[in-house]
Amino acid sequence: MATLTIQDVSRHSGLSEPTLRYYEAVGLIGPIQRDERSGHRRYGPDDVDSIEVLTCLRAVGVGIEEMRSYLANRTRGRSAAAEQRDLLLRHAERIEAEIEAQRARLGYLRVKAAMWDARDRGDVEAEAEANRLLPEVATRMIAAG
Repeated sequence: MATLTIQDVSRHSGLSEPTLRYYEAVGLIGPIQRDERSGHRRYGPDDVDSIEVLTCLRAVGVGIEEMRSYLANRTRGRSAAAEQRDLLLRHAERIEAEIEAQRARLGYLRVKAAMWDARDRGDVEAEAEANRLLPEVATRMIAAG
């Protein structure tokens, strides 16, 4: 594989050029080789591989320090497998909590919309049922964060 420019890597990874420069500055990637004549960055296959991993970690909300740990553990292989698993499971649990919070918000919105729909239609019974459910779904939403 030939080397790629920062523009190529940005398009390929979805990370902005400033993000790629930042990841290099904080030591997540690189140092990236430079073209001898122009001084422009030239990303090799190993750089692109690391950037693909970082792109995925970033997408699930992993922070810089945990990215650094993940990349370091990656090179350690099996001896770091438990650490890698734990890091990923911590983030999976965080995402599960976020999903539950979103479900609680969705439930509230649906009951509130049903209440307004019933009011619009003049359906007193359906409006009363929605109003009966509102405190429960509101409490669930607040508890979920």
